[in-house]
Amino acid sequence: MSTETQSQPTPQEQVRKFIAEDHKGGWDEAWKASFTPWDVGEVQPAFHDLLKSSEIDFPKSGRALVPGCGRAYDAIFIANELGLDTLAVDISATAVKAAEELLASPKGATSSGRVSVKQQDFFAFEVPEAERFDLIYDYTFFVAILPSMRKDWGRKINSLIKPGGYLALLVFPIDPPQDYGPPFFVRPEHYDEVLGDGWTKVLDKIPERSSPVHVNRERVVVYKRNM
Repeated sequence: MSTETQSQPTPQEQVRKFIAEDHKGGWDEAWKASFTPWDVGEVQPAFHDLLKSSEIDFPKSGRALVPGCGRAYDAIFIANELGLDTLAVDISATAVKAAEELLASPKGATSSGRVSVKQQDFFAFEVPEAERFDLIYDYTFFVAILPSMRKDWGRKINSLIKPGGYLALLVFPIDPPQDYGPPFFVRPEHYDEVLGDGWTKVLDKIPERSSPVHVNRERVVVYKRNM
């Protein structure tokens, strides 16, 4: 293998370069350049199994939100499995366009519920109290933001979920501590620290199925907002 080939940056390294140059705009640059290592073309097995199981009595009506949605695989899956009107948001215009293209294809069809996609900075997103969400799902959004922004994430989540609503998390990557990212390393307790009081953790488990690169590096965690 040539030295030139060996020196080529990995997709993760290229994403970090984009984000280092522009923490917000870098995500769109990554999408434009097709450096999207988090996009595996489908819903992660752990989340698929969670919704297919009866472990949690998720709502079957109402609204769901997926921040940092990418191509919106998760939003489509939520709408189909739970029948929720699901809003998928991403800061990248290119990601939103990719999601809209998927929704317009047979693969993106929803048999129940409704999916809409919006270009949106999550931290500037607000909804009236009457329109707060019954379910929010976070897979790689929490670990993509700067750790200094995690308290803001917690405050925003608290403002967006209605009492009795659920926060479903795929906690990944559970790796040795590191001071660089994205993705930044994470532990389940990191969510506890920024969500604060008013929540009950109703599930915390190692999934039975994970994608190959996620094995022994993820947990499924679900919180319920207290009434």
